[in-house]
This record gives sequence, structure tokens and C-alpha cells, in this order.
Amino acid sequence: MYQFKSRIRYSETDETGRLSVPGIINYMQDCSTFQSEDGRMGISYLKEHHRAWLLSGWRIVIDRYPKLGEEITAGTWHCGSKGFYGYRDFVLLDQENNPLVRANSLWFFYDTEKNMPVRIQPEDILPYGIPQPSQDLGEAPRKILIPEKYETAAAVVIGRHHLDTNHHVNNSQYVEIAKDAIPVGLKIREIRADYKKAARLGDTVIPRITPAGQGQWTVALVNETGELYAAVWLGGQEQPGQ
Repeated sequence: MYQFKSRIRYSETDETGRLSVPGIINYMQDCSTFQSEDGRMGISYLKEHHRAWLLSGWRIVIDRYPKLGEEITAGTWHCGSKGFYGYRDFVLLDQENNPLVRANSLWFFYDTEKNMPVRIQPEDILPYGIPQPSQDLGEAPRKILIPEKYETAAAVVIGRHHLDTNHHVNNSQYVEIAKDAIPVGLKIREIRADYKKAARLGDTVIPRITPAGQGQWTVALVNETGELYAAVWLGGQEQPGQ
């Protein structure tokens, strides 16, 4: 497992003084990026070879939110590949190596010149070592079903602060937009996200929100014609009075 250690910064916390949901996702993205950079197959290498790793979807289980100043370890490992898909797991650990956050993820390898997925070659995953088993997060539906009935939350116009180095909306930003669209008071314990279409600078993202049971919400992030950017499922416990 590739790892790096950190300490929860004030700038990474939410109003409760604990690591925010975007902060959790950023730690995981940073960890896989660091592994690629250390393996000399990072952002500059991929750009030079007209390639990119794009996230197709993931499932994140939050066991405990680390608090301000807490020392943590972020870890990731390669779980295998097939065709143009790559499988990767993540974990955030406390000082006693107890899991704080666990995640499975699915990525696809992309040709940025031809604008199409491309088959993964052995050299493309060489820095990630021998594939390791994926962690078991328990049963969950493979796809997020989009409800026909929904309420529409306030639209978000994509600004520069939403973008990553691929000039697309960053993966964590979709989850943040979805989280902000639902009523206040949900302590999120699980996130599932399926990414369908990249939003870019100036695009309008419209959240369609639907309650999916106690403490569960489905949020479809669509454009002005109803085309899906991402589907996000959020599950947790309602916090009365918040």
C-alpha cells in the first residue's frame, strides 16, 4: 500500500471542527496522485502522452470523521485492471491504524487526443506494483437508480475553483454540490457516485434531489437539457436541530 502521513488542518475542516467531506475525497485523490508522481507517471507524463485517468465511480464509507489536529495516514493500492478500466482502493487511518474512511473506486484510461477510452497496457500500471485484493465494504447496488420524481435545488454555474488539471469539474466538487443541495442536518456515513459527463467552465449544474429512505438521498446533477453529469447517493444519520 502506498501511504503518506498528514495532520488535519483547520482549512480542511467543516463547521463541526472535523475533516469535511470534500477534504476526505481530496486526501484520497492526493494519495493516488502522489503515487503516480513518485512513479514518474504523474500529471506531466500523462499530458505529454495524451492520457488521463478519469474516475468512473466510487463508494466511500466513513467510519469516523478525524478532528482538527489529528494525525492520519492516507493509503491507496492498485486492485487490478481489465480493458480500459482500473480498480483502486483507498483508506484513511488513525494513529492506531484503525480505519477512518474506506473506499473502492473504478477508473478508466482515456486518450485525450482522440477523446476516447483506451486499453490499459502493462507499462501504464507498472509503478503501482502487483495488484492487491480489494477491501470488502459490504453489499450495495452496483448502479445508482435515478428517481423519476424529484425536487430541483438551486443551480450552480461552474467557476474556475471547481476545475482540475483536466479542465473538468473535480470529482470532489460534484459531491460537494450534491451535499449542499440536500437539507441541512445529515451526518454522511456513505457516499456513492457515478460520473457520466464532465462539466466544464461556465456550464450550469442543476441538482435534482430525492429522499431515498431515512437518512438517504439521491442527487442527479444534470445540465439545462436534463443530461446527466453525475449521480450521487448520500446515506447517514439525520442530526435534529441542525
